[in-house]
Amino acid sequence: MRPATESVTPGLAGGPPHPDGRVHLLGGLPHLPAAESLTAWSCLAPALAPDNGAVAFVSDHGGSPRVWIQPLRGADEAWVVDTGPQPAVDVSWAPTGTHLAVLVAPGGGEHTQVWTVQPHGGDLRLLSAPEGGSAALIRWTGRGETLLVAETSSTGLTQAVLIDAVTGGRQVIASGRLLRPVAISRDHATMLLRRGARGRRRMFVADLRAEALGAHLPSGERPLLPGLPGTTDAGALSPGGDIAYLVSDAGRDRAALLAVRNGAEAVVLAERPDAELDRLALSADGRRALLLWNVHGRSELDVMELERGELRHLPPPPADLVTSVRIGWDGTLAALAAQSPREPSHVLLCDLDRGGYRHAAGAGPLPTAAGAELVHLHARDGLDLAAWLYRPPHVRGPAPFVVFLHGGPEDQERPAFNPLYQNLLAAGIGVLAPNVRGSGGYGRAFRQADDRELRFHAVDDVADCAAALVRLGAADPSRLACMGWSYGGYLTLATLVTHPRLFRAGVSVSGIADFETFYARSEPWIAAAAVGEYGHPETDRDLLRALSPLRALDRLAVPLLVVHGAQDTNVPLYEAEQVIKAATALGIPCDHLIFHDEGHEIRQVANRISFVTKVVGWLSGHLRP
Repeated sequence: MRPATESVTPGLAGGPPHPDGRVHLLGGLPHLPAAESLTAWSCLAPALAPDNGAVAFVSDHGGSPRVWIQPLRGADEAWVVDTGPQPAVDVSWAPTGTHLAVLVAPGGGEHTQVWTVQPHGGDLRLLSAPEGGSAALIRWTGRGETLLVAETSSTGLTQAVLIDAVTGGRQVIASGRLLRPVAISRDHATMLLRRGARGRRRMFVADLRAEALGAHLPSGERPLLPGLPGTTDAGALSPGGDIAYLVSDAGRDRAALLAVRNGAEAVVLAERPDAELDRLALSADGRRALLLWNVHGRSELDVMELERGELRHLPPPPADLVTSVRIGWDGTLAALAAQSPREPSHVLLCDLDRGGYRHAAGAGPLPTAAGAELVHLHARDGLDLAAWLYRPPHVRGPAPFVVFLHGGPEDQERPAFNPLYQNLLAAGIGVLAPNVRGSGGYGRAFRQADDRELRFHAVDDVADCAAALVRLGAADPSRLACMGWSYGGYLTLATLVTHPRLFRAGVSVSGIADFETFYARSEPWIAAAAVGEYGHPETDRDLLRALSPLRALDRLAVPLLVVHGAQDTNVPLYEAEQVIKAATALGIPCDHLIFHDEGHEIRQVANRISFVTKVVGWLSGHLRP
């Protein structure tokens, strides 16, 4: 039986505005900057028009993520591209300039679809929507208006498909489980594809010439970086397909840029001892690469002239974090999605020749929003941990604090814009957002330090971070809460039952409660990719039961708030339902908030307001009685 849900009618979330223009949060204090953070709109996935005359991006300005286009010449205003009522996730501009490819998420869930549309609207066409599965937009191939798309079925089988956006013609060029096409040469003769589970991915180059294809599967497939431990998550192909550029930590601890030419030995083009290569963008002519580095959570950029092997450091971007980089079709300009704790995600343009930046689209910074402080902590076994500390303003002495845990587990807490954090701070509650072992950004050894039975140490890391926060004099030990999203929701539940008297309250958002039901009900490809992280559902059954907080919920000693999206197929709603039912049966206070039109993420602005208002009010009631 599904639990009763608390919800707010879209458009009315958070109640009517106060006459003074402020939003009053439940249990908190009226605070204008915090209220502004709830409705501050963001810009994601920017893509330049072929002539650099406009930039397309996804923005929730207006309440729901949609595609916008901002002209870059003259004084023309931005406009919305009509792609239907479903939330947009990604957008890419065709090299001809006549169409946009758009990734949409029907119902706010995870089963995405690929559409095309003209920049001013019209000619909206559905290109890819596997029944019961999901389509991923990979890239325009640079040959006419052909798209490379990944289609994953309900059984977990993925196909790499070339689709003509004009005629709708389709060609399946690869198929397999845990497969993702990455790039394709301009003549469609060579493809770069990725196989394998999270943390253990391998890249292959496939020969797609007609004589090499059999039953739609490339027979001339050869591995790159064979036999090396590690993972290769991203890459690009030169236009002719003779050089593969790889973002990989295979054979090393930190991800670097490697090149493999015509099957020869890999050559390291760029690496740093203090940073990991985060993203790579290649110009259409293959002569220039833009490198995005993750330096202790903040972003730095380099340009590499590939023919000369020359690396140029760009000036620091005017934002802490860059989450997307795309080079324009002529190779002179790049569009970036950037953000900081005080500024929502916005569009920056970077002149790759001169190294300058300019703001192209976005709401701008919130002048009185709080910033983040990078702190270093130690686990009980001596392992170094990093965390971002947000101190509540105008609070004297130790304050109530929330330890917030990110997802993944190989994601990373970075200095991003977070309305929840700003509203907690406005209510007098601080935030410590740590990167416990298993997090990305700190090398392969650190990322793999929580695999399987080592996950118990990650649970202890949470307790050690809370203890360090108290030793810093920042937190009141009697007013601590633990909260997390996705894997962080799991880690929250696991910490609450492992260290039952450490925290006063807990909030689990989209978290796993029991690995047996997670493996049985999640997307097949999600479950298969998780085996290396958590263990196999058959051969590691005892370990998975020991790791599952639901099986020790009788140790839960504090009130719990459970938040979940009904359309979530990554971590299905059943995980939340089990926790609510079990906690209620045990007599443990357990509140919940279920969003019927969201999946694993909260995309709608009205739902974001409901979520933040609920969490801040609920935590205020338990930490600031």
